[in-house]
Amino acid sequence: MRGETHYTEPDEPTSVSDEERRHDGLARHATNGPWNSLRHWPDAKHPLRVMVNYAVIVVCRISPSLRLKNWLYRRLGMTVGEGASWGLEATPDVFWPELITIEPHAIVGYDATLLCHEFLQEEYRTGEVVIGERAMIGAGAIVLPGVEVGAGAQVAANSLVAEDVPPGETVAGVPAEPVRSTGVDTEAETEDSSSGTG
Repeated sequence: MRGETHYTEPDEPTSVSDEERRHDGLARHATNGPWNSLRHWPDAKHPLRVMVNYAVIVVCRISPSLRLKNWLYRRLGMTVGEGASWGLEATPDVFWPELITIEPHAIVGYDATLLCHEFLQEEYRTGEVVIGERAMIGAGAIVLPGVEVGAGAQVAANSLVAEDVPPGETVAGVPAEPVRSTGVDTEAETEDSSSGTG
């Protein structure tokens, strides 16, 4: 009838999106009162700890010494593997750097950001970020909390990584999506590249 709303059950159950899976892996911390959760940050993390974290991160952002950066980041509680490299201006999470793992020989590029927290209206969320062995995070990319970038994976510059990246995968965009597979080229791709049109 006119003006009535009817709800019908879907024929098939809806699948859980990758974004919902990422959220399932995050710790949720409710905040009380009329203000948004960012107003409660001193309850979430001691202000002196955040000040120390911030000062160390500022030094690391401008330091060209990879050894110094890795040594200082380990002092903040990060797990940093041998040979891991941080580009200038790369920024790990200021509140929860201890939730970051950078595996051996991974690269976090110029001005990339690794976030382990999300301040929302009525809660804040925290989650680990793992950058796998020999993975590469491009310049200006942002990795959200709860994300794992697999071994040998590549994240293109200025991408927003909101879901896990499988090992060996290359992703790009906002949000980041796969741009190529590690499989065999198709016949059409081979013809395009040999004719100079691809």
